[in-house]
Amino acid sequence: MKNLAPRYPLYVANKAEQPNEALVVTDKFSGDVATRVALADKATIERAIASAVAAEGPMRKLPPYARREILEHCVKRFTERAEELAFALAVEAGKPIKDSRGEVARLIDTFKVAAEETMRIDGETMTLNISPRADGYRGFTKKVPVGAVSLMTPFNFPLNLVAHKVAPAIAAGCPFVLKPSERTPIGALIMGEVLAETRLPEGAFSVVPCLLADVAPFIEDPRLKLLSFTGSGKVGWDLKRRAGAKKVVLELGGNAACIVDGDQGPKLDHVVDRLVFGGFYQSGQSCISVQRILVHEELYVALREQLVAKVAALVAGDPKDESTFLGPMIDEPAASRLQGWITQAKEHGARVLTGGGRKGSMLEATVLEGVPAGEPIVEEEAFGPVVVLQPFASFDEALKIANSSQYGLQAGVFTSDLGHTMQAWDELEVGGVVVGDVPSFRVDNMPYGGVKGSGAGREGIRWAIEDMVETRLLVLKT
Repeated sequence: MKNLAPRYPLYVANKAEQPNEALVVTDKFSGDVATRVALADKATIERAIASAVAAEGPMRKLPPYARREILEHCVKRFTERAEELAFALAVEAGKPIKDSRGEVARLIDTFKVAAEETMRIDGETMTLNISPRADGYRGFTKKVPVGAVSLMTPFNFPLNLVAHKVAPAIAAGCPFVLKPSERTPIGALIMGEVLAETRLPEGAFSVVPCLLADVAPFIEDPRLKLLSFTGSGKVGWDLKRRAGAKKVVLELGGNAACIVDGDQGPKLDHVVDRLVFGGFYQSGQSCISVQRILVHEELYVALREQLVAKVAALVAGDPKDESTFLGPMIDEPAASRLQGWITQAKEHGARVLTGGGRKGSMLEATVLEGVPAGEPIVEEEAFGPVVVLQPFASFDEALKIANSSQYGLQAGVFTSDLGHTMQAWDELEVGGVVVGDVPSFRVDNMPYGGVKGSGAGREGIRWAIEDMVETRLLVLKT
């Protein structure tokens, strides 16, 4: 399929609706209008929330095998519509088509894992007679859904990050209202179309694109028992403050470091290939993209030479072209903001080894070195195709530099030293340490999340389900 529908409906209480108001979705490479999607107003959002609350009982009673069948139907239909989903993603997000197909594969994997996890949401039998006063008592626990949940997703992975909220909600038995990014809503709406084919109870889901001015109910409405948000730290921590008593799960930003130890000389070609992928895949618009590359001083010159040559050779262009590796950033203001950080770093003494230029939303793949401390390009989340090189003399120094960030999502370490591996796992202040690869690596069943400014809670299906259920105790006197 090589065309988008001229207009996509939103979904309220499992049903498609086409209100008069529409949101324009642009082709992120050409800037042309790609399609329009239905836009929810305040009254529509209220109906979606009320429907989800009304569906709490029916969803709680939906047996695990029924939840599994719903998720398996999604796997089947996403597989059948894989090329349609990939094309939509290349258009609305500007993601190169090969990477778009990879994200569709991850979407399918995520729903497969969720289908399996529906059979594993178990309780336990407890030993209560820990002293004579408890003789004759037995304890049991089970997991029950928290109730209606609010899901808010960003533009950069509009399939897979939606999947990591929707699939566990269905597996756990939680009705949900989903607000996809207004810049990339198409994938979520296609998911809504597939979910509407299933036997989910009425009101179990709503997918409601809306303007930022109308998002307050997703955050503040006390009828919603959990808010799961993926996006920027500035927004996420403000949402947590506003959310009241509900649970809040935040997957926020990062400026991931990747350490290249001094023993990696024989593997340097492989290391550089992975650094190029990790830094420039999806134009660096991933919260675990490689941003800071810390290289042992004995390898620094050789790695720098290889890295610059390979980055300069990356093919940039139309995401729908099979040969494109580097597509546009999400919009021109994002590219302009990052180019400004590069220019500021250069004015303060940094050296641009390759890249730095921009045409509209297309920012050249850029490598910097000698960036002074305190520059936004190393202190903040770049979220674009830029990496910063820095040498280190000892592994202890590398860990200290990596930990100097306000963020702590994932870190990568290339080392063959088991002692350094364990030291990195012990000392790096991050949610995950990836040894032998870049921090950009993620498999969809692993716990994923960060510390410090990178968020609170974990995703990955089993861990997301844990946030969406409560433990309920039964004490029985026999």
